[in-house]
Amino acid sequence: MNDLVRVMHVEDDQSIQDVARVALEIVGGYQVCTCSSGQEALDKFNSFAPQLVLLDVMMPGMDGPTTLKQLQQRYDLRLVPVVFMTAKVQASEIESYKALGASDVVVKPFDPMTLSSQIRQIWLDGHQA
Repeated sequence: MNDLVRVMHVEDDQSIQDVARVALEIVGGYQVCTCSSGQEALDKFNSFAPQLVLLDVMMPGMDGPTTLKQLQQRYDLRLVPVVFMTAKVQASEIESYKALGASDVVVKPFDPMTLSSQIRQIWLDGHQA
């Protein structure tokens, strides 16, 4: 199994982008491609070839669930876990995100010191035979 190296983070809020970048790059040691919109994620997906996508649910224009559907239509995501980030974390909402194809959900606000280990665990859980 390959190690997790490349994480695409799709988030429209600049302050959350900045905190997540520090958490993932500095704390986690990942290469991060930050996208400010679902369309930007679609445009950069092929060239960056992320191993995991961290996707905000609520974004203007194309929201997270719509972005996920577009990614699923264009790319084979069987080996690319997509993890939603949201403050809406009632059990029914989490189940609906997983029904769309998300591997897991990270709760906002997240802890910058534990985000990378959360992501690593989700990655490992999805890649066990």
